[in-house]
Amino acid sequence: MYLKLHSDYAGNAPAREAAEIIKSCVHCGFCNATCPTYQEFFDERDGPRGRIYLMKHMLESGRAGDATRLHLDRCLTCRACETTCPSGVRYGRLADIGRELIEEKTRRPIVEKLQRSIARMIFPFPGRVRMLLGFGRVAHWLLPSRLRRQIPRKQKSSAPDARQPATQRKMIILGGCVQAAATPGTNDAARRVFRRLGIDLVEAASAGCCGAVSYHLAARDEGLDFMKRNVDAWWPHIEAGAEAIVSAASACGVMIKDYGDLLKGDPIYAARARRVSELAKDLTEVLEAEDLSVFRESSGKQATAVHCPCTLSHGQRLDGALERVLERAGIPLVETAEKHLCCGSAGTYSLLQPRISDRLLARKLAALSVGKPEQIVTANIGCQLHLSSQSDVPVRHWIELLDTAN
Repeated sequence: MYLKLHSDYAGNAPAREAAEIIKSCVHCGFCNATCPTYQEFFDERDGPRGRIYLMKHMLESGRAGDATRLHLDRCLTCRACETTCPSGVRYGRLADIGRELIEEKTRRPIVEKLQRSIARMIFPFPGRVRMLLGFGRVAHWLLPSRLRRQIPRKQKSSAPDARQPATQRKMIILGGCVQAAATPGTNDAARRVFRRLGIDLVEAASAGCCGAVSYHLAARDEGLDFMKRNVDAWWPHIEAGAEAIVSAASACGVMIKDYGDLLKGDPIYAARARRVSELAKDLTEVLEAEDLSVFRESSGKQATAVHCPCTLSHGQRLDGALERVLERAGIPLVETAEKHLCCGSAGTYSLLQPRISDRLLARKLAALSVGKPEQIVTANIGCQLHLSSQSDVPVRHWIELLDTAN
């Protein structure tokens, strides 16, 4: 796709990067077939190709209006279009750049600004999330019903069993932010599962949010600061021989895998960020290479539907990996439909675009229910809370199934 960059963007590195990404698009439209918002609205501007044209116009004219911002806001950044695209267009990266640039060109309504600022002030910080959840549990009757349904039951974090001997293999685990506050038992389960396989998961105390919340809300520098803090926190463990950096939240995992690309222009952090991305793995990637027979004898027998988050299937390109791990561990899986479509969680999307998010949630739960499951499992905390808010059956993180199989 031909593009002539406006003079306003001549010295703007992100704009030049966006222009190069747009040039790789051949405007075939295959992406619309797997785009959740296009499937809902059948509006070209709510599909990847249409959004690319909107961003192209902004980069060529130096102007953008509220309509462009609206249609970019409606994008889930699920990256299903990247899986479908025959030309390899890096749409997720393009959408992030487009949102950053459009914030400079348009005046967002004060209510929307406030919502986004609050999200950035709370969600990257586990302590603040815990306070918010605590308030929600006590004063749940004050909350709108859709928010009330997303508050999980309080979990207690359990320390590793001190009786088990330390292992020779070490991996770093991201503590995270929302997951650390809402479902601390997820990482506890991961530690126990990995310990049974002879791997210790260690957490760097000074590491925190992966940076995704800020970065995807067009606060680029803030997001990069979170990333740099994590690189600094993990580096001593990497130098000590940690095999990998794992995250139980697939959204965080895909972000960490992008550190090398996002920090490549930083003279201080470029090399270390690249190494961090090389070491980043989803839990499924590690377990696929391990002997899972230890879990098979006593694995649970509940019929299970698998929701593979977009960040796992499209972002990390690990479609099918979760199902393979569970099947090898003896978990009975049932049929599901429309596996490629997003559940509507998408980070802060369910809060900022509730109407669209709820429509996608209803469609996803119907697709997950075709095989009449007794439980649903997923690999991302946002999806887990979102699905739980409307599901008739329990929704859990998949690692818990292996933890109970002992």
